[in-house]
Amino acid sequence: MVIQEYGTEHKETILLLHGGGLSWWNYRDAAELLQDEYHVILPILDGHAGSDRSFTSIEENASEIIEFIDKNLSGSVLLIGGLSLGGQILLEMLSQRKDICSFALVESAAVIPSKLTNALIGPAFGSSYGLIKNRGFARLQFQSLHIKQNLFEEYYRDTCQISKQDMIAFLKANTAYELKDSFCETTAEVHVYVGEKETREILHSADAICKMLPSGRLHRLNGLKHGEFSINYADKFADAIQKILNSR
Repeated sequence: MVIQEYGTEHKETILLLHGGGLSWWNYRDAAELLQDEYHVILPILDGHAGSDRSFTSIEENASEIIEFIDKNLSGSVLLIGGLSLGGQILLEMLSQRKDICSFALVESAAVIPSKLTNALIGPAFGSSYGLIKNRGFARLQFQSLHIKQNLFEEYYRDTCQISKQDMIAFLKANTAYELKDSFCETTAEVHVYVGEKETREILHSADAICKMLPSGRLHRLNGLKHGEFSINYADKFADAIQKILNSR
């Protein structure tokens, strides 16, 4: 597993899992704000630019990260955060290992499968994949993600490096994922963040997570769209983490 690290001199570790189609820079600004107090690890998810493995499944990627924590971080960390696909992998980690972290921050994760969308991904990307290297098309895709403009070059560079096979694989996994029953056994304090302007699927998923785990804390973000919180408002995202950890 390939990682980026900040604040390596600190013992308490925060691990942040980026969104699908993005990379570690999803959390770079937040990591820079947190590095004076915490050891921050930003893994590159399987199948993404700079990773050392193809994407197979959310379950396997979760197991790989747990194995990394076991080998390098004594079996648990202070907090794990994840956006979208990264949030799904975090939920899966909590399902596989109930005490993998003390705190979890799940942002904009879908847990209600969409059979129609899942079935359309293969044909749609099979025919349009070549367009991702077209800067004009990439710019339109980038704008639809509502990511701050100064990240376009990194987005374009890394998107061009994702293979068609990997892109289809993680998009299909993203639209098929649902919570495992074992998730409700987690001992972590789980915080669920969702933008007020997200799709109904994501909004309903946030409610579903907290319904399965009644102790989960739901945070609705006024005026925000998918992924904007951690990417575009790193200062507020880092503040949210500090507030969670300061409540210990």
